[in-house]
Amino acid sequence: MFELIFFSLLNGIVTGLLLFMLASGLTLIFSMMGVLNFAHASFYMLGAYFAYTISLYVGFWPGLIIAPILVGLFGALVERYGLRYVHRWGHVAELIFTFGLAFLIEEVVQFIWGKDTKAYHEPEVLQFALFNFFGQDFPAYKAFMLLVSIGIFIMLLLVLTRSRVGLIIQAAISQPNMTAMLGHNVPLVFMGVFGVGSALAGLAGVIAGPALGTFPGMAVVLGSIVFVIVVVGGLGSLGGAFVASLIIGLLQTFAIALDYSVSDLLAAFNITTAPDSALRDLWTLSLPQVAPILPYLLLVLILIFRPTGLFGKRET
Repeated sequence: MFELIFFSLLNGIVTGLLLFMLASGLTLIFSMMGVLNFAHASFYMLGAYFAYTISLYVGFWPGLIIAPILVGLFGALVERYGLRYVHRWGHVAELIFTFGLAFLIEEVVQFIWGKDTKAYHEPEVLQFALFNFFGQDFPAYKAFMLLVSIGIFIMLLLVLTRSRVGLIIQAAISQPNMTAMLGHNVPLVFMGVFGVGSALAGLAGVIAGPALGTFPGMAVVLGSIVFVIVVVGGLGSLGGAFVASLIIGLLQTFAIALDYSVSDLLAAFNITTAPDSALRDLWTLSLPQVAPILPYLLLVLILIFRPTGLFGKRET
């Protein structure tokens, strides 16, 4: 039992931090620009595909650097020549624009790379077990994912709270006219923020591609979970996104690892269920079966009892 808890805890943390790496870019964009980007997970997919293509020629490590930069540049162009014009029509127009962009990116990916899963693997230098515990190996690549995710969190926190760049960004949000009068190019700041947020999504794709698979539906798999994280953590809260990512990662991992049914859980509280009950199908449901819907149940509870999220200040 200790072995199960230990590895579930490790895998849950790795999954949660990977989700944070993806959600951090969306949180950054929303907190600075007020834009909920439905195409954010598509930038994550582009990062994986760009890195896969680059790795075919120069290997994994150059792709780790180049792919996020390419995705960031693409994101900056989307803001400059798309969102900036759509913004004047309000948030609904922005949502529709990014929603359509997500479908467009998916179709382009299928047209260029096809519909099959690509053979994008982790680098050979990380293809070993970091340690063995109770006869189970913990891959070094998962530890690499964990370290990169923590590094991203610390870097964003320091840049936004301790650097001059962070002060300019916050000033551009709260007082754009005054910031412009001080000589700062506010539209350029917004374009840079959107580009950096997109690059973070691309970096998440580069890291997750070898572990979770590189295929056209990868944006759909994690796209909705990202919005759950942002809402649960609190719209615009980087710390909230970090905590919510860990909660959802651990919740799903433990739900899959613990093979208990609803009747087993009720029995722990001395509640018996009749085998011929009208709800007998409900009693036989196991935690692994309901694991995919647990984040959305958490979302519903958060919206009912704390609509602003765990650390949010904006009303949802």
